[in-house]
Amino acid sequence: MNLRQLIPVFDPSVEEWAKEARLLRWLTFLWLFLGLIALYSSSYPRGLAAHGDGLFYFKRQLVAVAVGLVLFNIVVHSPLRYILGMASWLTVLMLGLIFLTFVPGLGTTAYGATRWLSLGPIPFQPSEFIKPFLVLQSARIFGQWNHLTWRVRLTWLGIFALVLLGILMQPNLSTTSLCGITLWLIALAAGLPFSQLAGTALGGMLLATLSVSFREYQRRRIMSFLNPWADPMGDGYQLSQSLMAVGSGGFWGTGFGLSQQKLAYLPIQYSDFIFSVYAEEFGLIGCLLLLGLIGAYGTVALRVAIRAQNIFHQLVAIGAMVLMVGQSLLNIGVATGALPTTGLPLPLFSYGGSSMISSLLIAALLIRVARESSGAVVLSLAERRMARRGNRRRRPK
Repeated sequence: MNLRQLIPVFDPSVEEWAKEARLLRWLTFLWLFLGLIALYSSSYPRGLAAHGDGLFYFKRQLVAVAVGLVLFNIVVHSPLRYILGMASWLTVLMLGLIFLTFVPGLGTTAYGATRWLSLGPIPFQPSEFIKPFLVLQSARIFGQWNHLTWRVRLTWLGIFALVLLGILMQPNLSTTSLCGITLWLIALAAGLPFSQLAGTALGGMLLATLSVSFREYQRRRIMSFLNPWADPMGDGYQLSQSLMAVGSGGFWGTGFGLSQQKLAYLPIQYSDFIFSVYAEEFGLIGCLLLLGLIGAYGTVALRVAIRAQNIFHQLVAIGAMVLMVGQSLLNIGVATGALPTTGLPLPLFSYGGSSMISSLLIAALLIRVARESSGAVVLSLAERRMARRGNRRRRPK
């Protein structure tokens, strides 16, 4: 692999990609650019107050972006059949890491949940990293469902169930729900029998109900979502402050860096509620532009899924679209009071290295599907260079 391929801006092969792949690439970079702008503004006051450096969170996010972009380009230039072949082992590895978070001394607890492993000074969240591999492996299993024995089917259904159970035990109901919905939609797109899908959906709803029944804070979140103003300084604090931030933006916004809610009112303003700061500073116009970007991304992703040459590629594209677009809409729904408060990050916006790298990997999978769905033969760089030399020799002088 040419070293220049590791730097997306200088990737020399982009001009040869399919139109959808090029468009998704630039939409991803635009999304990422807007996210970095929003993170810079929303995290600066917190970084200055907590660490004496307003760029503390921004600089750490840039490191994650750099790592994520290298992995992004590796995936974009790797045949999907090789990536699918590694999906089963990587899924099992991430499942093991999820359960390692429960081991005393290994798991790190923050905000009442144990979701991180510490690799020295670097926090690592397995429930975020498993998302792209969950898409890949579920596409493999559900894409050939009718050709698998019941033993293989039940084995992987059990592994998927353990993934959801492990994330739920951390506890992380929102990520559990997102992963469960993604698996279900991939299975639906693969054409699994509706009776099996209906039974799975009922089981997921029952599991979510039990989780809410046994965890009082989750019940309080639902009640505060129905009327956050009933207890604006207690359970409804996060949502009420978020609504005030969104409402304060008006039509044009207060201006970049001029949010008031991020200073001492809005909690977790650089992660779960980063959209609230964005809405306050860029107003209705900025929100519509972001929603238009997400809508365009989803439209192109759906087109890629429709044009994919085989069922595995179709299912990978659908799973990637659900995680990028669906998770974004869920986060925005929480910030605007349309959904109960959860801890889902906004892809390519929210602070967090695990989320950033995972989102860039998911975007890379979608772009890879778009490249392989163009109908052209996918050549390596060495083969392309040889073809170019041959064309130059055949040109008349």
